[in-house]
Amino acid sequence: MARRLRRRRHTRQRRHATSRLRRNLAYFRVNYAAVVAFALGASLLAHPFSLLILLGLLTGWCFLYLFRGSDQPVFLFGRSFSDHETLLGLVIASFVVFFFTSVASLIISGLLVGGAIVAAHGAFRMPEDLFLDDADAASGNSAAQGLLSFLGAPGSRV
Repeated sequence: MARRLRRRRHTRQRRHATSRLRRNLAYFRVNYAAVVAFALGASLLAHPFSLLILLGLLTGWCFLYLFRGSDQPVFLFGRSFSDHETLLGLVIASFVVFFFTSVASLIISGLLVGGAIVAAHGAFRMPEDLFLDDADAASGNSAAQGLLSFLGAPGSRV
């Protein structure tokens, strides 16, 4: 009996945490994206060789595919390469860089650390005070009313 009650309590707590996470994800979407980007950037800055490899790959994509005109073929080693061959070469080079070096594991670990921070904040942050009630806004009890009062129509304040 006590075991069933504990299981029911844990299920309810997990449900509440999931609900809080969903509401916080909807509200803090941009902030959470910045946290994940910061975690990814910090992990790349901690490993500068991987960052240089990614910058080299980005440079290759930019100069060989994005900034080159479609009527200009790529000439390497005395041979002309078409757009399809260039794209295939860049995809293979990207695959080699991501999966045969430590770059993929570094990116995945940075994303997982950022995701863990976001999940911890979203699960434990109570979302009750996130939303402004219409009744508070109409009565002027909100802090945003005084802060953004200059946005009202001219002459509406007497």
